[in-house]
Amino acid sequence: MPEARTAPLSVVLVTGMSGAGNSTAIRALEDAGHEAIDNLPLSFVDRLFPRDGATAPEDPRPLALGLDVRTRGFSAAALLARLEELRADPALAPRLVFLDCADPVLVDRFKTTRRRHPLAPEEDPETGIRREREQLWPLRERADLVIDTTDLTPHDLKARLAELASDGAGAPRPALSIQSFSFKRGAPREADTVHDTRFLDNPHWDPALRPLDGRDPAVAARVRADPLYEAFMSRLADLALLLLPAYGREGKAYYCIALGCSGGRHRSVAAAEDLAARLAAAGWPVALRHRELGDPDPRSAFRSAPRSGGPA
Repeated sequence: MPEARTAPLSVVLVTGMSGAGNSTAIRALEDAGHEAIDNLPLSFVDRLFPRDGATAPEDPRPLALGLDVRTRGFSAAALLARLEELRADPALAPRLVFLDCADPVLVDRFKTTRRRHPLAPEEDPETGIRREREQLWPLRERADLVIDTTDLTPHDLKARLAELASDGAGAPRPALSIQSFSFKRGAPREADTVHDTRFLDNPHWDPALRPLDGRDPAVAARVRADPLYEAFMSRLADLALLLLPAYGREGKAYYCIALGCSGGRHRSVAAAEDLAARLAAAGWPVALRHRELGDPDPRSAFRSAPRSGGPA
């Protein structure tokens, strides 16, 4: 007789816009140890979890199911109904992940690959994207995690899903990401909160510091020397530490804090590094990304902040 399961089985339901990276996400979760099933007919989901008092499969591996508009029997209402059934089962820990992307980027991806949109096989991709967005918005609203892939490489997306996979089934707190960015390019679409650091002294106007970025000690020291810096950063860290556990209790799986400045190279980078270090020192695993620095290795775009010590 199999040993009773001591923790709920993690079930990740992956859906989202066609072209946003659904298949890449399924493969990433499979690489992270999930049993992955892509494009499973929606009616078959019930067969994975029979209602006979032993709903969780004996296989201990977590499950990742790819369910989108290609899926037989798919609709937003039907998928949400299945999700509610899974959530009512104490043996399961389901999470809905929605992949999104800006419409112009989706159009470019369809044109580059020369693939037809599943909802407009005889029409232009724009028509299919519009239809799909109208159909899927209830899923985006109810998702535990929304990942916007507009500015992500496939390596970035895999890193984000690896964070989700390592978060553990039923983890009580969200995976935390901190990003720096330039307001010239706009705030990151996945940001939950955005903070403006343009009130701080700008190292850009110092010719010796201009070629450097906020990770350099001299630049960081210049930014920290601003009279308002410490009050701002300490309050920002305190606010994050106050709210993050509450978001976790509400079931939020991922939380992104974005800090911006004019060019995204000096003030926002230094502040993001500092905030990541403070939160990591408080026990929060942090993924840190500097969007405008053009990291030559996309696999390192998301990396863990140090787990010990104070702010840099």
